[in-house]
Amino acid sequence: MEEISALKTGLAKANYICGDDVAATLAVARRLERPLLIEGPAGVGKTEIAKIMASCLGRELVRLQCYEGLDESKALYEWNYQKQLLSIQVQMNRRGADELTHSLFGDEYLLERPLLRAIRSDKPVVLLIDEIDKADEEFEAFLLELLSEMQVTIPESGVVKARSVPFVVLTSNRTRPLGEALRRRCAYLYLQYPDIKRETAIIQAKRPNVSAHLAVKVAEAVHTLRESETILKKPSIAETLDWVSALEALGSSDLTPDGIRQTLGFVLKSSEDLEAGEALLTQGRRDPNGAHCGACDHSTKA
Repeated sequence: MEEISALKTGLAKANYICGDDVAATLAVARRLERPLLIEGPAGVGKTEIAKIMASCLGRELVRLQCYEGLDESKALYEWNYQKQLLSIQVQMNRRGADELTHSLFGDEYLLERPLLRAIRSDKPVVLLIDEIDKADEEFEAFLLELLSEMQVTIPESGVVKARSVPFVVLTSNRTRPLGEALRRRCAYLYLQYPDIKRETAIIQAKRPNVSAHLAVKVAEAVHTLRESETILKKPSIAETLDWVSALEALGSSDLTPDGIRQTLGFVLKSSEDLEAGEALLTQGRRDPNGAHCGACDHSTKA
C-alpha cells in the first residue's frame, strides 16, 4: 500500500523510527477517520506519534492533557461569564428577559477549550487526548459522543458537528482499565520499548553527531536497565537521548564506568534506581586503561 510506505517515509524524515505495523495502523486509522488509542509503558513514544503526525500531515496539533478531575469546562467549553454580566447590565432595559437570555449564549460568549477548538477548526487538525487513563470514568464517558459522531452537545446552544474531521489520538499508560465503550470506538495500537537495534537507530536519527559505537553502547545499557527488576522506573526513549547528550557534553566516545557515574542521573530519576543502576552497569568493569572494560562485552567479542 503506497500510503503506508509514504507515511513511513514521512515519519523517518521527521526522525520517528517505527516498524511497518505502526505505520500501517496510522495510515489506515487516518484513511478511515477513526480515533486511535495508543497504549504502552510511559516513555515509549505515544505522545510523540501525535506530534509527528501533525508535522507529517501539515496540521495544527491541539492537545488536551488529562488529569484527575478534568471536566467539560476545561476540555470542551466555558461561557465568558464576565462578558455575559456586562451584556446584561448594558441591555437589561433594552430587551425582554427571554430575548436577553437567549442572546447571552451566542458564539461571542463561548470560550473554546481543546475539544471544541478541534472540531470547529476549518482545517483538519491532529487532536491529542493525552493520558486518558488519568481522567475519571465520567470524563471518559463524556468523550464517547465526540469519538463516535465527531460532534459535541452544548446544552445551552445544541449540537456542534465537526467542520473538519480531526485525526484523534488518545494515549494511555494503563494506570487504570479503560471502558469497553471507548475501546470499541477506536483503532488500537500497543507500543513497547524498542529493541537495541531500533533504539540505536533512534539515537542516531535524533543525535546525528553521536558516534555509532557510543549509540550502540548506550542502547545496550538502557536495555539492561529496562530488563532489570531492580529498576523501578524504566528509562524512556527521551531519557535515553538525554543520556547520550550528557555523555556528548562530557566529550565521551565510549560508555566508561566514570561516564556512567557522572551522567546516570540523566536516565534514572530516583536515588534507589541510581544506586541499583550504577551497580548493574559498572559491576565487573574497569576504566578503559585497565585490563577489562565490559560495558557491552557481548557485542565486542569475536
